[in-house]
Amino acid sequence: MIGRLVPATPTTGEEAVRLLDDVLARVGVDGLATAYTHPLLLSLVREHAAAVRAAIADSEQPLTLVSLARYARSVIAATIRAGRTLPAPGEADLSAIDWLRAPWELLRLLGICALIDEADATEPAPTPPRPRPAPVTS
Repeated sequence: MIGRLVPATPTTGEEAVRLLDDVLARVGVDGLATAYTHPLLLSLVREHAAAVRAAIADSEQPLTLVSLARYARSVIAATIRAGRTLPAPGEADLSAIDWLRAPWELLRLLGICALIDEADATEPAPTPPRPRPAPVTS
């Protein structure tokens, strides 16, 4: 799915699961296994996960597999536009990537994987909408 071409924008849960499974296979499994044993890397991953959560909330979308997959797609597209590639499934182990020096896009995808892991890889509960400030009246 992730190759020279950017995957299609996921619109269904099934499409989202396929894209996110691919991301998990390419960076999530090995990256999270490493992060859970290295506190500094885990801190970086959590920062990226928080940024993903905030970006999705700022777009007024609930945090779901579809919204995570759409965000992942945008990161993948930026990676490809920059002329970089993602590791093949199973090749993102510690010997292949120094995770503390990994490119931004790999850490951002790892943050997405952490959010999936937190949600037990099922459909995460929607994030409630943020309250809008009251209009100022004079």
